[in-house]
Amino acid sequence: MDVSGLLRRAAALVSPDARSDAGACSNDAVDYLNHSEWELALDILTDFDGLTWHTVEYWDLLATAAGHMSREHDAAWCRWRASETRHGVIRVDLQLADPGTSGRRSPIPGAGVLRPMWAFSATPGPDTPRHIARMWVEFLPALPPGGRASVRLLPLAPESWAHLAPGDVITMYEAEPVSGVATIIQVLQAGGGAPGQPGDT
Repeated sequence: MDVSGLLRRAAALVSPDARSDAGACSNDAVDYLNHSEWELALDILTDFDGLTWHTVEYWDLLATAAGHMSREHDAAWCRWRASETRHGVIRVDLQLADPGTSGRRSPIPGAGVLRPMWAFSATPGPDTPRHIARMWVEFLPALPPGGRASVRLLPLAPESWAHLAPGDVITMYEAEPVSGVATIIQVLQAGGGAPGQPGDT
């Protein structure tokens, strides 16, 4: 299927009352497609947050279209969102450790590359269990050493993270000692449930 067809199929799966972060709807994407503005249509269709109506098929269609358009970052983002649709959303406010003490001295790539370990405590001990989760830095191509940013996490074992809620503090490790400390700011369960806060549309 060509790019236009993939994007039209995705647009047909958008909830009629859904609005993107910029206030656009699926009809706006279709209008761009009618004028062969594929990239603008893709920008709208990848800008819908939440998990209420989203399906894995929707994100797979967009990932395939973005790949055909050589927009690899967008394709990776759509694959990430497909995983969130399956397993849920976890967003944190992450503060990296000072590179002059225990922190890393090189930037963290933004697009879901790093897979650090996390302890579910602000003051973990040597026997505190650690759990692997990939991280996607929001709004930045990379997180600089000692930096702070909103980060999305994809756990390797999502069931182990199900008890976490906004306000909980977790600790990041790449090795010893601590690499960063994060506060949970949003949890959306697959299917749209949100412990502690309403789901987005």
